[in-house]
Amino acid sequence: METVKNAKGPLTYELLHECKQTGARYGKVHTPHGSFETPIFMPVGTLATVKTLSPEELLTMEAKIILANTYHLWLQPGADIVKEAGGLHQFQNWHQPILTDSGGFQVFSLSKMREIEEEGVKFRDHRNGAPLFMSPEISIDVQNKLGADIIMSFDECPPYPVTHDYMKKSVDRTLRWAQRGLKAHARPEEQALFGIVQGGEFADLRQYSAQKLVEMDFPGYSIGGVSVGETKETARKMIEYTTPFLPKNKPRYLMGVGAADDLIDGVIRGIDMFDCVLPTRVARHGAAMTSIGRVIVKNKSYERDLTPLDDSCSCYTCQNYTKAYIRHLLKANETFGQRLVSYHNLFFLIDLMRQIRDAIQADQLLDFKTTFMEKYQTNYTGMTAF
Repeated sequence: METVKNAKGPLTYELLHECKQTGARYGKVHTPHGSFETPIFMPVGTLATVKTLSPEELLTMEAKIILANTYHLWLQPGADIVKEAGGLHQFQNWHQPILTDSGGFQVFSLSKMREIEEEGVKFRDHRNGAPLFMSPEISIDVQNKLGADIIMSFDECPPYPVTHDYMKKSVDRTLRWAQRGLKAHARPEEQALFGIVQGGEFADLRQYSAQKLVEMDFPGYSIGGVSVGETKETARKMIEYTTPFLPKNKPRYLMGVGAADDLIDGVIRGIDMFDCVLPTRVARHGAAMTSIGRVIVKNKSYERDLTPLDDSCSCYTCQNYTKAYIRHLLKANETFGQRLVSYHNLFFLIDLMRQIRDAIQADQLLDFKTTFMEKYQTNYTGMTAF
């Protein structure tokens, strides 16, 4: 197919192929700190570190872009300190692309400690209860100082479910905040600011939000308000309600999704970028993400299991260590066990996306999904697939 390319600002996106079976997109995103192929999964490094793993380890698993959390870095160590260090890339020794969220998700996750107003959001510091205030302007200023390649508009991430009336008012406010964020953005030639589509489960509001944001001409678009308590079926509808109204020549980012089946379904529905804390969070509790589903390696059934976490995985963990050894480490509260499972889980998702990209280019993504899900759903015992 003819390449579709967006060449505006610090970020460019090339749509290089669409799968004939599904319409899924294979492309490339170019940023000031390098390029990456899409679809892609992005590891989350909330406090300028992907928990338990070094930047060098992330490079060995071919991670191409990671995330950092604006709200948490705003509180510690502070955006000014990161700026003085030369920005996040220098501060954390990661010289590939970085994306920062806006703090908008904390409007949802800290709902018991915040009050939403037109000007912004009053928070209570989750650590000590001290009063805080975040506005679109403050969020963008913090992200300008952090210096990520891709930054996010400040938005409200509403809970699920809410009424249509509540969601309409929320979407309108988020659109006003998006416009304010655009005006406040001090580094538009160095950092690409994405708009965030909201609208909950309501098709008309998803369309309305997307169309209004497209009129503002952001370099890319995120789909927010997913993974907040809705069913998988509802989440898939949210995506379907949104992507038809987003431009083909700009990247599409689904926020907070990291289960293997959800990644495949998101790609089929036109998504290019994903992130989630899931792989490292469940790893710290002894759960491995594998080609046959979830392996709770802390279970006693693995006490004498001298096989790798996943027989089909080529990662460092699976090539060198057994379930029995990893279980021993986890039961002994040794951090090396958490590191080994975290490495495997991230490798698993990053490699899954590589296989998805290959399937798109071969026009065989539906075939790939069928083969993957047959094994993922059925060939496991005593486990729950993600």
